[in-house]
Amino acid sequence: MTELVGIFDSHSHYDEPAFDADRFGLLDDMLAEGSPVCGLIHAATGVSSMEFGLSLAERYPNAYASVGFHPEFTDSLPDDPAAVLEDMLSRSDKIVAVGEVGLDYHFEGYDRDKQISLLRCEIELAQKYSLPLIFHCREATEDFMRLMREYKPEGVVHCFSGSAETARELVGLGLYLGFGGVLTFENSKRVKKAFADVPADRFLLETDCPYLAPVPFRGQRCDSYMIKYTAACGAEIKGMTAQQITDAARENTQRLFRL
Repeated sequence: MTELVGIFDSHSHYDEPAFDADRFGLLDDMLAEGSPVCGLIHAATGVSSMEFGLSLAERYPNAYASVGFHPEFTDSLPDDPAAVLEDMLSRSDKIVAVGEVGLDYHFEGYDRDKQISLLRCEIELAQKYSLPLIFHCREATEDFMRLMREYKPEGVVHCFSGSAETARELVGLGLYLGFGGVLTFENSKRVKKAFADVPADRFLLETDCPYLAPVPFRGQRCDSYMIKYTAACGAEIKGMTAQQITDAARENTQRLFRL
């Protein structure tokens, strides 16, 4: 496979335990000058994840952070989530987004009303500070789309897995869509169809690492180097080169997050 340059991972989780054995050795090499990977964004999920993102952004010039509460952690929020997020925002100008935020109805027992209330709070906070959002939506399309139509926020729906019709509506509302290793999966026909439909100035590439490694590494630990396989798959779908896909995704990421 042809080596690519200028890979920008728009959604990563290098604080996960899967990286405990070699985290900073991997990142030191990956984010060094001359690496195929030119930058990454750490997508926060909670307080400790936000702290990690801030430390990562301080350590590497080409690493950036977000702040936000993932919907899976709605039942363990601090008393005043907005105050925590505002305090985090005051600590670094390398915080480029509010995220990873959204709705997740996959597991029974999650309080959907609390998720919606939290997401409203986070969208309003992002709009107050003129920041884009990194959205998570899992089996909650109806409620999520209702909020997108209401707020018309700026941001990206990461790990997009919806229909081409939903993709078109989200793009029409001004949002970007993030695609990762799932695009390469044999059974991801709906994702492939959506990617084919998304304009070249509206998609981002991501890993969601350490999860969702692309084929031929499916089931293994993912890292940002593997984006080249997603880019190659996207190139086949759109009739472009893998480098063109990589360049478009990087330019879109830089535009959205004002980098």
